[in-house]
Amino acid sequence: MISIVLADDEALLRKALSALLPLEGEITVLAEAQDGREALEAVRHHQPDVLVIDLEMPGTDGLEALGQLQKENPDQVVLMLTRHARPGVLRRALKLGVRGFVSKSAEPTHIAEVIQALHEGRRWIDPDVSALAVVDDCPLTEREIDVLRETSQGYSVADISARIHSKGVADGWSRQKVEP
Repeated sequence: MISIVLADDEALLRKALSALLPLEGEITVLAEAQDGREALEAVRHHQPDVLVIDLEMPGTDGLEALGQLQKENPDQVVLMLTRHARPGVLRRALKLGVRGFVSKSAEPTHIAEVIQALHEGRRWIDPDVSALAVVDDCPLTEREIDVLRETSQGYSVADISARIHSKGVADGWSRQKVEP
């Protein structure tokens, strides 16, 4: 069994995940918290395998709580739930030891799979979260962003190539390489 503490200020989401995650796998919810302060207290008391915490909460938010947790227990496995993923926030959370990021719109089955992966020592960043983080203040070209969006849908390289292939672009690139 994987033990978790679940911290989210949205009661409906927190209660739903608390009820559904144990049905999706070998997960037991030790405690729930509605803000970062309560999450820290619950982690100290219960010592879960994984802390599942919302990024944005009133009062002590997820990042503030993780800053304190990093000092007390740098090995704590953390999965961050988020609706928004700005590049700076993503980098800061990774520096604070977050091992996984999942969108709050993810299915409970997927969240359970990610919890299992993190518990096994892997890292996880949902493609839609990473795509959002890159798109804000992004140095990528529109074409590169199109490719990134396609990868977030799970397409293979061959599928992406077929989906975004433009004969005009390919011909122009070929001419440029062939002409002196």
